Amino acid sequence: MFSFWYIVLCGFIAVFCYVLAPDNSNSANQMHLEIHSKSPGFSVQMLSIPSETKKQQSWFSVFMEGKQNSSTEIPIKSFSFKNNQLEVIKYSDGLPKEFPSSYEKYIQQKTFYLGTDKYGRDLLSRLLIGARISFFIGFIAVFISLLIGIPIGAIAGYFGGKIDDFIMWIINITWSIPTLLLVIAITLALGKGFWQVFIAVGLTMWVEVARVVRGQVITTKQQQYVEAAKALGFSDFRIIFKHILPNILAPIIVISAANFAAAILIESGLSFLGIGAQPPTPSWGAMIKNHYNYIILGKPFLALIPGLAIMSLVMAFMLIGNTLRDALDVKA
Repeated sequence: MFSFWYIVLCGFIAVFCYVLAPDNSNSANQMHLEIHSKSPGFSVQMLSIPSETKKQQSWFSVFMEGKQNSSTEIPIKSFSFKNNQLEVIKYSDGLPKEFPSSYEKYIQQKTFYLGTDKYGRDLLSRLLIGARISFFIGFIAVFISLLIGIPIGAIAGYFGGKIDDFIMWIINITWSIPTLLLVIAITLALGKGFWQVFIAVGLTMWVEVARVVRGQVITTKQQQYVEAAKALGFSDFRIIFKHILPNILAPIIVISAANFAAAILIESGLSFLGIGAQPPTPSWGAMIKNHYNYIILGKPFLALIPGLAIMSLVMAFMLIGNTLRDALDVKA
């Protein structure tokens, strides 16, 4: 139950990430090189200089892609008034700089609860937005694998003979290719990008679903209710999709939970290799790639935090899969 509610929480964060993130700019890409690699809890005064040109955005655009930030943020150490001018001491070089006194209202205290990355971006915001990548790739990859694997496995198991031999030949060839290598090949063929990774991962997972469905259909088609349906003259399509598949949903649900976790790991691996979601799109795997060398430089949290996020979400799905396997096992 803890794993279930943790997955629900991650799903909520994935959907409303731009609402929850302290930095709701597009991809949380507001850089402050002056305050890079700061520890969790770091706080600094920030002067936000508004842009003269304002971009109009719909609420849906902000919800899906974040705010197109047009303001310039400057970290400062302190500020004072001098000759009716606002004088700020910049955080980077400690030199004073003057602004109109009305700019005082644009100064606010900003806290980075998980610190900043090597580009000075808010690590918490990028972690929350990165949850959308990791969470949605599981849904889309599993959906694609079910869409392809269920019909192919059902046809192979139901009809048997040469059809089964041909489909199993394709499955065995696909199965013999290492998953990560196949995903990399498909990704390079489709191009680097957000949706290309989703499709590539989904196209490599259908074989597991097809094998499970095939085995279940071979066993189930011997049942008496299937023979009765054939005797009544029902079509093969109706027998497969209205009589057999509803009775073998339990193992399909279990394999889907396992594939969900595997999809998250594969996407993280692709992002670590640089062929997943492209910068500045935040991805947990890319966050580890950008900061893994900081583990030996005294700031391991930059790589450990996204690593723990990946580990916890994958573990939650694996625990859910094991629980569903036990709960849906009729023999137990």
